[in-house]
Amino acid sequence: MVFKLRYVCSGLFALLMVVWATDVLALPMEKQASPAVYGFAENPIVYFVITDRFYNGNPANDHSYGRQNDGKQEIGTFHGGDLAGLTIKLKSGYFKQLGVNALWITAPYEQIHGWVQGGNAEFKHYAYHGYYALDYTKLDQNMGTPEELREFVDTAHSQGIRVLFDIVMNHPGYADIQTLSEYLPELLWKGWESYTIKNYHKQIDYNNFEFGKWWGGAWVRSGLPGYPEGGSDDLTKQLAYLPDFRTESKEPVKLPFFLKERKKDTAAVDLPNTTVRGYMVKWLTDWVSEYGIDGFRCDTAKHVELPAWQELKRVGKSALADWKAKNPSKKIDDAPFWMVGEVFPHGVDRDAYFDNGFDSLLNFDFQDQKIEDWAALDRLYADYTERLASGRSNGKSFDVLSYLSSHDTKLYPRDRLIDAGSALLLAPGGVQIFYGDETARPAGPATSGDPQQATRSDMNWSTADAAVLAHWQKLGQFRARHAALARGVHHKLSGEPYVFSRVWGADRVVVAPKASGEVSISVSGVFRDGEIVHDAYSGVDIKVSGGAVKLVAKNNVLLELKN
Repeated sequence: MVFKLRYVCSGLFALLMVVWATDVLALPMEKQASPAVYGFAENPIVYFVITDRFYNGNPANDHSYGRQNDGKQEIGTFHGGDLAGLTIKLKSGYFKQLGVNALWITAPYEQIHGWVQGGNAEFKHYAYHGYYALDYTKLDQNMGTPEELREFVDTAHSQGIRVLFDIVMNHPGYADIQTLSEYLPELLWKGWESYTIKNYHKQIDYNNFEFGKWWGGAWVRSGLPGYPEGGSDDLTKQLAYLPDFRTESKEPVKLPFFLKERKKDTAAVDLPNTTVRGYMVKWLTDWVSEYGIDGFRCDTAKHVELPAWQELKRVGKSALADWKAKNPSKKIDDAPFWMVGEVFPHGVDRDAYFDNGFDSLLNFDFQDQKIEDWAALDRLYADYTERLASGRSNGKSFDVLSYLSSHDTKLYPRDRLIDAGSALLLAPGGVQIFYGDETARPAGPATSGDPQQATRSDMNWSTADAAVLAHWQKLGQFRARHAALARGVHHKLSGEPYVFSRVWGADRVVVAPKASGEVSISVSGVFRDGEIVHDAYSGVDIKVSGGAVKLVAKNNVLLELKN
């Protein structure tokens, strides 16, 4: 049987850019009005970072488990980014300056040690993205040490920033040659050491019933000897030939042989009368119990039965509450455990996922809309606002995370990130920033067999676009102060220039996302005559007169009441 890879598995601007010795990008934060009182769930601003491609804080861990560069374009190798690097950027203030209140990081638990064929056997594909799990109980050494993870989480929490793990309950990783050589060498043919990307699968004895010592047929569907075949429906099929966890099974299982007998450094132990789902929930929520992880981004959510997600949320919620009770000085607040799911191609609609553990889902609709056409954008904003309000009308959980770029699809055009950044950061609901959209990170190398690899290039610290970064920082900080942008009633005030308001309780803003030059901005019904409003984009204060404010606009007008 030949395994194939999964294709996962991307002038106002005269602000001083400071590039520190550690390549830290920092822009000064202006003094702002006091934030409104609301919780994270009301206004999620999530920054998604592929940890390995972001910043290398500890070069000593770059070649853990003997992982090597391939000497070519390094499309699928580990590039060195780690948890220590994220902590360095946190301490520099980078994320706070973007207004970010949550960091979604790629799964940091231990991945398969070696590589498998990338694309059409075009490159060596390691598990740098976190989607080829080997041991859910251990931290991958390329990501760092337990101490570095704890420092990262504690540092984020000290800044009011939540930490979300990307997690996978649908599948573990492939049976790669290097990992098999370490734990199950009996599954490799004699002379396997000479393997290359072209003869890769010829070195593995796929007809050997000793494969039962791997995950085992009670754990996964894989089509290997002694294993059930993958099904044809979303819940039982093998995604790109990855082994499919049998999380729906009611039968108790024991630890797989390779984990119990061969992998001496695992923290996994047999759990009495526990199903595959039970093990997965325990392993994943142990990270919550130990480190105070605030939530999960759940990969391939439609390929796992809903009760499994409900169970994960229930246990995760309890684990985080217990951690906060034991660590009152480290917690941000008492907000509950939070989950967002990837359910391709979900849009802005409330359905059963929200009754089975999910607080939010990724919004696949936004990326392909006409978001730089302001008339079309206003219709989209109004539609999203109505849908979200309607979905929440019964008091139940419902939100989405809109995004511009994705590691699984494409990068938004790099020369259009000013207007697109405005469109995203002013959108109703939650928002997700893909690392490098705020710096115009260019696409990386890819192949015809896996073009999505181009979305996962290294963060462009030395070539960041200062104008784009300054723009995103202003919009991000403004959004962080105003949950009305995420939750408020949307009302168009004028079309030329395009002006809208959002009002949510006492929180009120007026925005003109493409206003330039001398303009008169209508604020009638939002701000009263005589009130002083602050334009967070230009930094000026203006008194409201005749239901309007007059100012010289420079690309955006972001009006908030001055305290």
